[in-house]
Amino acid sequence: MTPGNNGASTPEDDDPFGYLYADGQANGAQPPSGGYGYPNSVNRVRAVGTRQYGQQAQTAPYAQAPQQQGAYGQPNAHYAAPETLPGGAQTAQQVPVGGGGRGGRGPNTKGLLIGAIAVVAAVVIGIGVAMVGGDKDKDEPDNQANPGPTQSQASKPSPSSSKGGDENQVDLPTIDAKALRLGGGAALAEDVKGAQSDGGIYVGNLNQVGSSVTWTVNGVPKDGPYTVFARYSTVDEDQKMTLTVNGKPFGSKLNMGNFTHTSDGDFSKGWTKTYAWPTLNKGTNTITVSCGDGDKCNVLLDQLWLKAGQVKE
Repeated sequence: MTPGNNGASTPEDDDPFGYLYADGQANGAQPPSGGYGYPNSVNRVRAVGTRQYGQQAQTAPYAQAPQQQGAYGQPNAHYAAPETLPGGAQTAQQVPVGGGGRGGRGPNTKGLLIGAIAVVAAVVIGIGVAMVGGDKDKDEPDNQANPGPTQSQASKPSPSSSKGGDENQVDLPTIDAKALRLGGGAALAEDVKGAQSDGGIYVGNLNQVGSSVTWTVNGVPKDGPYTVFARYSTVDEDQKMTLTVNGKPFGSKLNMGNFTHTSDGDFSKGWTKTYAWPTLNKGTNTITVSCGDGDKCNVLLDQLWLKAGQVKE
């Protein structure tokens, strides 16, 4: 293969610089006149530096280069702005933006900083005003009239309340043995110790049919269920007596069992209590404990008392 012509059958295989070599010249290579030194070459070259942007086009030493379209966004070497030509129009001088020299001014960063500080200050002041306003709203009820008691303040449950009980009910009356109205063979006594009635007095002789005690209860606050308690003493066997409320027998019998399990006949050791759940009327009621036919009435009766509702204590 020799410079200038390597025997290729296509133009792109020709050596464009063959004219620089002796063997290329011997093969007929010539300096470029319309291509790369060979006839029908399609590319043209010009000497470096023969054209500069903004100046008149210079003629290449061997051929005039055809005008070519510049790359997008790049200045076209064949175009010269009118103001660069002699007698061209004058345009206003452009002030450089953001220049750092003495002739230019940068962005007003001081003004932006002041504005940002003002915005932050306004937000902080707004939040402070809102917080002060909220505290004021909380304090406003203190300047108003004191509202009435709430439902929970107006009605507190009684410790002894139960189903059907009156939650607002105060303590109901208690009666000692000597205040009861006696009937039949019932009589007051104080020989056995342990009675809680005033003076240690209790009711005895209740183990005879027809003996009774009656309590007239005044001031029952409302109709409804109540609990009647009886304190008594018994020994050996369980006892049962008749309970009458407002003239009507209540239930089967009043259970007066030997809950202390006293078996030596000592009544001073047998004091205990029992209860029943009658329904009473508002106002005055009568409660009677009596020894009826078939009852067991060997008891000493100490006290009677009431509580609202159906309770056990």
